[in-house]
Order: sequence, then structure tokens, then C-alpha cells
Amino acid sequence: MSQLDIVAAADALYAAACSGKAVAPLRDRVEQASAETAYAIQSHNTRRAMVEGRRLVGRKIGLTSPAVQRQLGVDQPDFGMLFADMAVGDAEPVAKGRLIQPKVEAEIAFVLGKDLCFERHTYADLLGAVEYCLPAVEIVDSRIADWRISLFDTVADNASSGLFVLGSTPVRASRFDMGRCAMTMQEGGRAVSEGNARACLGNPLNAAVWLADMLVRVGQPLQAGDIVLTGALGPMVAVDATRAQSFAVDIEGLGHVEARFD
Repeated sequence: MSQLDIVAAADALYAAACSGKAVAPLRDRVEQASAETAYAIQSHNTRRAMVEGRRLVGRKIGLTSPAVQRQLGVDQPDFGMLFADMAVGDAEPVAKGRLIQPKVEAEIAFVLGKDLCFERHTYADLLGAVEYCLPAVEIVDSRIADWRISLFDTVADNASSGLFVLGSTPVRASRFDMGRCAMTMQEGGRAVSEGNARACLGNPLNAAVWLADMLVRVGQPLQAGDIVLTGALGPMVAVDATRAQSFAVDIEGLGHVEARFD
């Protein structure tokens, strides 16, 4: 894609987010839809957001499920940006119409206390940099109509990010079994998603190491204070726009967090 095409694609996603009207898949507009070009589109809208005064507070990791990777024909995750205005308080209602076609998934969030600037990181580097962990609900959304996404579409669309909810009781990484903890998400008193940490690339630390290495390669290393959403612990669940809903997530050893929708 030419620079003009990148700008046009970024403008289409931006307009969709502003209007609440999803657009056709971006891959239909291009002959060679590469991951590099998709990240260029994402970066264009990241720069636009920061010019508008939005504050970058971290990253999200997507495509951490091997099954989803196989579905999209990829062998690694992707990432998107987290901004302060995407944060929702625990059990704070999300107003109807704020998103286009939201879905929810339960994750482990890291909050960093140190920068991560090495060319290649280890578990020890990550554990030394993570100040604390929190249970989280990522509220994913897509500006692509009917979620008809390819890898190109989701990367360009900021890894299909929407909002995120963090729990309010920080836990040190050494205080729970991060690699094996179980997760249950309930809605209306019934389980709608179940899983465990192994669903996230075998261990959320694997996803975090990948992200730290990748961001150093692209010249945007993770910094102290950043939030990292490490990836889904179980299947995502669609939000029903026709009624109020509350999704309560419990992660073994880590605690509780709730996402509510008016």
C-alpha cells in the first residue's frame, strides 16, 4: 500500500469509531495486505490519538489462543494500544452505544514498575519488572462490519481494542500460580466462559515476553507504569445490546472484576 492508501484506511477506521458505523473489511481494498502495512495503519491512528491529547497507558496482546492463530493463519500474537480514556472502573456501567459490537474476555493484567528495554527478555526480566497483577476484563470491539476480520483487519484496527476494566486489589506475581490459575466468567448467575492461564500461549508470561521483545524491535519499549493486558484465559463472549448485563470474572488466586453494560 502507498502512504495515501495507509492514510485512507486509517481514516476509514477513525470515522467508523467516531460514527459508530462499522466499515467493510480493509483487506478488500488492498492487493497485498501485510502485517507491516497493518501496523502502519494502526500507528497512524495512534499518532492521531496522541495529537488529540489522548494518553497512552499500555498495550494489549491479542491472538494468544493457538486455535485463533490457526483460524487466521498466523504463528504469533499481535498487539494494540491502550489509552487512558479506554479504562472503565470495576463494575462501572458502560453506556449503550459507546461501542459498536462489543465482546468480553477475561485476562491477567500486569502493571510494570520498571522499563523493559532488552533485545531479548526472560521470565526473570518480566517478573522483576511487574510491580503487581490484576484481574481484568478486556472489552474488545471491531470497526469491521460483523467481525469479518483477517489478521490485517484486526492489527490495523488497533488489535480490535475497545475498553478495559481492571480489578482494584493488586496482587504480587509471587502470590498466585500465574501459569495454572483457573478463570470463570459468569453472567446472570451462569458460567458463560471458563478457562485457565494455559489458554494464553501456555502461560501469560510467554505473551508478555513476546510483547516486550517485539516493542524493543519497533523502537517502542515498555516503560514503568505501563499496563499490559496479556491475553484471554478463555473464550470471548458477545455482549447483548438489547439488555443490561453484568459479567463477573474470578481468577484463582488473583481475585474478582466485573464489567457492566447498561
